[in-house]
Amino acid sequence: MNRVLENEFYYLDNFQAVLDWIAQRYPDLLTDEEQAFIAAFPALPQPARALFVRMVMRKGELFRASKLRYAEIGCPVAAAQHLLPTGWVSSDPELTLDELFDLLSKPELVLAFGDRLQHKNARKAEQLEALRASCGDSRAFSSWFANCDDLALRIHVKPLCDRLRLIFFGNLRQDWTEFVLSDLGLFRYEQVEFSPASRGFRERSDIEHYLVLHACRARFADGLEPLEDIVRDVPQHAFHNDWLESRREKLLFQIGQQHEKGKDWTAAHAVYTRCRFPGARSRAIRVLEKAERFDEAWDLLLTAREAPENDAERQHLLRIGPRLARRLGHPKTIARRPDPVRLDVCLPMPSGDWWVEGVVREHLAGEDAPVFYVENMLANALFGLLCWRAIFAAIPGAFFHPFHRGPADLYSPDFHQRRANEFADCLAQLDDGRYRATILGHFAEKAGISSPFVSWEYLDAGLLELALDCIPAAHLKKWCERILADVKENRTGFPDLIQFWPHEKRYNMIEVKGPGDRLQDNQLRWIEYCATHGMPVSVCYLQWEQAA
Repeated sequence: MNRVLENEFYYLDNFQAVLDWIAQRYPDLLTDEEQAFIAAFPALPQPARALFVRMVMRKGELFRASKLRYAEIGCPVAAAQHLLPTGWVSSDPELTLDELFDLLSKPELVLAFGDRLQHKNARKAEQLEALRASCGDSRAFSSWFANCDDLALRIHVKPLCDRLRLIFFGNLRQDWTEFVLSDLGLFRYEQVEFSPASRGFRERSDIEHYLVLHACRARFADGLEPLEDIVRDVPQHAFHNDWLESRREKLLFQIGQQHEKGKDWTAAHAVYTRCRFPGARSRAIRVLEKAERFDEAWDLLLTAREAPENDAERQHLLRIGPRLARRLGHPKTIARRPDPVRLDVCLPMPSGDWWVEGVVREHLAGEDAPVFYVENMLANALFGLLCWRAIFAAIPGAFFHPFHRGPADLYSPDFHQRRANEFADCLAQLDDGRYRATILGHFAEKAGISSPFVSWEYLDAGLLELALDCIPAAHLKKWCERILADVKENRTGFPDLIQFWPHEKRYNMIEVKGPGDRLQDNQLRWIEYCATHGMPVSVCYLQWEQAA
């Protein structure tokens, strides 16, 4: 039987494991309050600790004891008595009218307010509005609902527990369920060695900066206040912590995009010029053009041309450059691009359930030339399996806890550079023939372990063997080199289908476009890259036969 099912207090053990981990790895960063909590928590009786963790894991700060009944804890009121002296939890707390309405059902509201509810069958929201004028103060739960035999509890230290969760995970996206999913075997994680230098937070200000950014991001997501107010609260200066700085830059970039959607070119440009997030310079050129500040846009374009940040920016400059040149009367330049093989297919529209790529796949497939729908999966899997040890190298700042699906700096500009030696060894195997054994070995050894590149549910040994038989090592190396050049941008855009001719040891990649569909930018970049380096790639344009 699974450990989670055997141990009724698995969630308490997991919570304590987080406290122990933090106490061991981050003692110098903790506040007095956090240190006191970590020290005091284990001394409480087990039912009290279990009740506390149940409250932490549930939504909100207010609970009714009757809703906190768990077989392993026993009486929640008795368990809560041991929590009250800590100040972490209070009994019969003062509630606003809104908080009371969240706790009580409609029949209970009738009992609590009696004749003061003029319309007893009205919706709770309408009843709440009707009572606001006469019930604007805060009162103890027992004062609001004198005849109730239930007890209300309020937990006061959820912000503290959220900070501890943040210190452990390095983010507020992951929560306590990560332990449970791992224990149940639903998620498995690579075991990485942790050194003192691998801490996600290196100084207390890192934690405070994260919380400020998180609050700004939440306000931005809500969309309820002017963007200028949020920008004002985003820290102005770059952080010393690289991965935190990346979060700051990304938030600014997203705010700039929102200004752009609102056609506020001036505000968008002001934000983009503060931001070094990939794509910000391209967007700055674009909004200058939209604002008809053509000279400024041209000057920034010339600067970008000297050292494009990635293929995406290079592509954008090739697109926008002729337009700006025409506006300013500069000589026209033509960028020559390699043309992929074009494949035109006209087929009868199928009946029943179908999808465009599947129709083309079935049409092209032959007994000796199978076709697979792989899109980005296959190339990423081959890269991920070959370079597994480099991707999961235990370098400082890459892994903070045991529940990483991939390194924290995966999308950082220096991701490759920081692991240059490890990746060089992996790619060297494509030159001396070791790569096949490494890929197949990792496929067997690491099966099911979470990876940012390997989608296990779509990968099988037969497809992997075919790929290794038919795709030359030199081509695989070019794929890997381009992914490493810009992981975020270049892990997508691969053609939809791949066809193998096992007897001839060759393959062809096929991007499928249905009627009215066109190639996306990231697809164009991959197709041009493959065509430039002599890798077989086709674009299949599907049309439906006209009915007679």
